[in-house]
Amino acid sequence: MIAWLKGVLLEKKVDQIVLEVGGVGYLVHVPLSTYYTLPEAGGEVALRIYTHVREDQISLYGFSNEMEREWFQHLIRISGIGPRLAVNILSGISPEDLKLAIVSGDATRLQAIPGIGKKMAARMVVELKELYPTLKGEAAGETSPLPEDSATLFTDAVSALMNLGFKPQESSKAVRKILSDFPGQPLLKDVIRLALKTLQKAK
Repeated sequence: MIAWLKGVLLEKKVDQIVLEVGGVGYLVHVPLSTYYTLPEAGGEVALRIYTHVREDQISLYGFSNEMEREWFQHLIRISGIGPRLAVNILSGISPEDLKLAIVSGDATRLQAIPGIGKKMAARMVVELKELYPTLKGEAAGETSPLPEDSATLFTDAVSALMNLGFKPQESSKAVRKILSDFPGQPLLKDVIRLALKTLQKAK
């Protein structure tokens, strides 16, 4: 099994890259959070790898840190979640926010991820707590679940910030703070504008 690869980045797309290691080009599927950490083609890359083996195919999934790979492995143990959907989930929510959503039972936040419906979100909350027992002992007071009418706004704002080049984790943190502090229900443009100010100050 391949667990780690270090080599030269030959090609990169939003969901996959080609990494040259020892004269061999490896096709590696990656979440957006990892994609945004990559250099331009020709740069050196080191990724933690999960090797997914089926009877007719071997696929590689790459992650910039061990936390992402661990959550990927937790996700694919859930019935109905395969490797591609797991990558999609990690592209739509940071490991930290996923952890907080599970701890607080915030299924509404999970439903805001493309490809995740109400039933799957509920199943994720239940099964991830069972598969990852340490979550049960952690305080849920670290964050509050977003109201249902804010979940879509949260996702749209984070997506817009990521399109502007900000990383998923920092985008998610900034938007969540805006929604928590804003009196009433803000407009999407207001959330993006305020989040941009927060992110630019942090740089």
